[in-house]
Amino acid sequence: MNSTVRTIPFVKASACGNDFLLIDGALAPHDVAGFTRRICDRHNGVGADGVEWMIPHFTADVEIRLVNADGTAAEISGNGTRCVAAYVCAQLGKERISILTGAGMKICQLTSRLDSEYEFEIEMGEAVVETEVVLKVGAGEVRGVPVSMGNPHFVTFVHEFATNWQAQAAEIQRNPRFQQGVNIELVAVDSKFDVRARFFERGVGETQSSGTGSCAAAVAAMATGRAVSPVKVQAPGGSQTVRTNGSKVFLRGPARLVCRGEFFLS
Repeated sequence: MNSTVRTIPFVKASACGNDFLLIDGALAPHDVAGFTRRICDRHNGVGADGVEWMIPHFTADVEIRLVNADGTAAEISGNGTRCVAAYVCAQLGKERISILTGAGMKICQLTSRLDSEYEFEIEMGEAVVETEVVLKVGAGEVRGVPVSMGNPHFVTFVHEFATNWQAQAAEIQRNPRFQQGVNIELVAVDSKFDVRARFFERGVGETQSSGTGSCAAAVAAMATGRAVSPVKVQAPGGSQTVRTNGSKVFLRGPARLVCRGEFFLS
């Protein structure tokens, strides 16, 4: 091995199959977007839905800046934040962890731990739920509820998921209404307390799960009378629970530290 080859250490973590690389922000190369695309590539890199760049902060345990797999910046990932909380818990032994995100300060409370498996509940702040809107798409019209969890979402309710749901979600995502991009949630309601969801995220595409997407799905279901708190959101990667307390939204779910390694820059 050439000792002059520069490497960047990383930790890989996963929250319900939504995977992230956690990297010290001081090690970020000049072209952060290009590097993030390389390391997140699932064939020629490590593979991930995004990188959480971790930066020391004087009022929080850590500040994080999320860059999606395509190199675009995002305000927050609920699952990515939980992955960082697991890392901080492992490093410092803290059970209440403050993380400054692009969508504000988030407090992560450890609820259980077994080896490298963690469960946290995060206070996600307040959701902004708009009234249902109708969008024109190639196949006709689609109804959905715009939701902000500090990042933009569009929740559409379905009876079941079509075989080509990813193409449908991508078409909604390209609608001119969403100038800053949007995360798409397709949601099937099974009961007042249980929904199933599929996620198609900005800068990533289909993901196995989404923390802010689960919150958006649950609060949209509550706002339209389809569900009541707490709501279990089942996704291909696993389930998370969303509850409300007044205007505050809380997200509970697992995070797992997968591995650590070094990525060669040349």
